[in-house]
Amino acid sequence: MRLTYALPLAGAATLASFAAHAETITVATVNNNDMIIMQGLTDEFEKAHPDIDLEWVVLEENVLRQRLTTDIATDGGQFDVMTIGTYEVPIWAKQDWLVELDDLPESYNEQDLLKPIRDGLSQDGSLYALPFYGESSMMYYRTDLFEQAGIEMPEQPTWEQVEDWASQINDPDNGVYGICLRGKPGWGENMAFVSTLVNTFGGRWFDEEWHPEINSPEWKEAVGFYVDLMNNYGPPGATSNGFNENQALFSSGKCGMWVDATSAAGRLYNPDESQVADKLGFAPAPIAETPKGANWLWSWTLAIPASSDAKDAAKTFITWATSQDYIELVGETEGWTSVPPGTRESTYENPKYQEAAPFADFVLNAIQTADPTDSTLKPSPYIGVQTVNIPEFQAVGTQVGQMIGAALAGQQSVDAALDQAQRSVDRTMRQAGYYD
Repeated sequence: MRLTYALPLAGAATLASFAAHAETITVATVNNNDMIIMQGLTDEFEKAHPDIDLEWVVLEENVLRQRLTTDIATDGGQFDVMTIGTYEVPIWAKQDWLVELDDLPESYNEQDLLKPIRDGLSQDGSLYALPFYGESSMMYYRTDLFEQAGIEMPEQPTWEQVEDWASQINDPDNGVYGICLRGKPGWGENMAFVSTLVNTFGGRWFDEEWHPEINSPEWKEAVGFYVDLMNNYGPPGATSNGFNENQALFSSGKCGMWVDATSAAGRLYNPDESQVADKLGFAPAPIAETPKGANWLWSWTLAIPASSDAKDAAKTFITWATSQDYIELVGETEGWTSVPPGTRESTYENPKYQEAAPFADFVLNAIQTADPTDSTLKPSPYIGVQTVNIPEFQAVGTQVGQMIGAALAGQQSVDAALDQAQRSVDRTMRQAGYYD
């Protein structure tokens, strides 16, 4: 039922005039917890900026990426603010698809942005997106299960140790699985994790001449290890589990270990959000043959597509949502473990955050030690830890992710999946002109 109220003529005229001058911007974002909080603070933004209305499009990660890529490549103009990542920003900036952010207000304090995060969002020295939150990867584990099994966490765990620990704490009869890892296919879902696993097993996506190495011994060893680990000690239906699904599993006590984004730490440590907050341990991402590329580097960012017809209003919003003031607002209204992590030095210098988040220094170190320019044991021609910063990777990563998902689901062998992936990627790279 819709209710209509009569207003005095003067009041109605005033409201009509105000509505006519309010500019609506459409913000497309991912359904991760930090973004849900941002959406929940819409009223705070609109109170401070009554001439701007926010309209939200919140989507699951794979769907969001597909929608945004299609829109920006076709100059669709559906969105004024896009939530994209470290992979897309420099590539899209080169295509002149993004608005250059070279005139930020002094109060924004661009130099406060963590250098590895800022560098990843820059092209030719200019920012083309502002980081909403940044992350590396790490291992979470349940200290109670480790204590019961008599396991002591070393300073740097190995994947061989992880497999042994998973076998000791796996208890499916009681709904507890030794380990949870991403299995949902997608270049930013299962391949974000699998790429780092391949790195630390000594593999690489491409050799120095851009030929794919996806059926190399290193890939076969890494992916074979992953599939066996998950089939023996992981939850059922793992190919449906991405970041959000595994976060829900771990926070409800169903996983003994989880290797994923450092950005989950605040939520897992929050007793209002997590049943394991009082038994949460954390450690560096495990390693195998080499520590290179074992932990990724990523930032979810807010960018303005060149196709937007509300660029000034969009810039007002993204500077607000990525500012020190916004972090303070979230800390005071949602709790300091809920602030967007991984973007600003001032966050990690803030005593309130340090007190609330004992993992803060650990996460900061993980971000600062991830090196996209040196992520593989053998030399490689590309920049990126869990991604390869070329336009073709979005398609390539998704293709390979689907084939590895099929191997994880038992639909084909690891060797067959990787041989098929090798042929597919080789065809893509030849067609793109990387070699004859």
